Amino acid sequence: MGFKCGIVGLPNVGKSTLFNALTASKNAEAANFPFCTIDPNIGIVDVIDDRLNQLTKLSNSKKKIYANITFVDIAGLVKGASKGDGLGNKFLSHIREVDAIIHLVRCFESTKITHVNSEINPLNDLDTIKTEIILSDIDIIQKKLEKSKKKLLKAEEAEILKKRLEQLNLGQELIIQNSDEREFLSRTGLLSIKPKIIVCNVDEDSLATGNKFTESVVSKYPNEKIIIVCADIEDQIMGLDKDERESFMKEVGLDKTGLNKLIREGYDLLGLNTFFTSGPEESRAWTIKKNTLAPKAASVIHTDFEKNFIRAETVSCEDFVKFGSAEKCKENGKLRIEGKDYVVKDGDVLYFRVNS
Repeated sequence: MGFKCGIVGLPNVGKSTLFNALTASKNAEAANFPFCTIDPNIGIVDVIDDRLNQLTKLSNSKKKIYANITFVDIAGLVKGASKGDGLGNKFLSHIREVDAIIHLVRCFESTKITHVNSEINPLNDLDTIKTEIILSDIDIIQKKLEKSKKKLLKAEEAEILKKRLEQLNLGQELIIQNSDEREFLSRTGLLSIKPKIIVCNVDEDSLATGNKFTESVVSKYPNEKIIIVCADIEDQIMGLDKDERESFMKEVGLDKTGLNKLIREGYDLLGLNTFFTSGPEESRAWTIKKNTLAPKAASVIHTDFEKNFIRAETVSCEDFVKFGSAEKCKENGKLRIEGKDYVVKDGDVLYFRVNS
């Protein structure tokens, strides 16, 4: 359980190198020419959580199952992709499947690595991505509206699409407040409404302080989530064992890996929480949206659990670790009985009771 995140950007900005580092693999080919990545590379990464490690030990669980993130390395985007240039719609179809988008931009100079536009300008790169996404969404909405003429689309849905089409034609990004509208637009495959994180790929010398390129990005996008990484350094880190990794990170001035930064920002961006189940057979982390009610949280374990929900026996992970077991928590008045209206909190350890 987790979320799916696509890595997008222009060719030769370091997407495949970053993907290999994040997933600790060499599945994505990294080379100094455009469209090195043709088909998407997919990697699943465990979200290491020390709380789950502690629960597994205390419950003497046979299995430990972390939450996970799926990263998708998508082919380089070029100006005109929405019209079929580069890999065109093949690229755009892959990005529609993710929950969030990493906009990776190159923020380093190098004579060894060519830039598709012959200059290092992350703002122009971000504008290219934005423009192509908007043009693609315009095309999608126009095709959807054709269905309204054949009465394959509800009148209210057609009105929503017409309103959003006007905004896109003006070059505006779509900001959706209404949850029902967001759900409908998500089903249409629009890219503009997907949450995004801007990742600035810098050289080693700029990792701690940034540089003129990262400063320009922060200045133009003050309200966006922005992470600075060095894909080459990340790749080196993931090739080391734990002790060597800690020593190397200290040497280069890193307190968190790029993966840890992306996990933290991704969970925050998508509004996600983690709850746990723990027993002799397995201890497991589950990912849910913030403000999820207990029956809906139960449904991520099994869909039937929601309709058959009776109650949830609940204890915080902190109390579980403090007292050592659910039984000890109950003896000390820390195990609570919660009903259908309970909002699950991050770090809850839950035992669901359902009708069989």
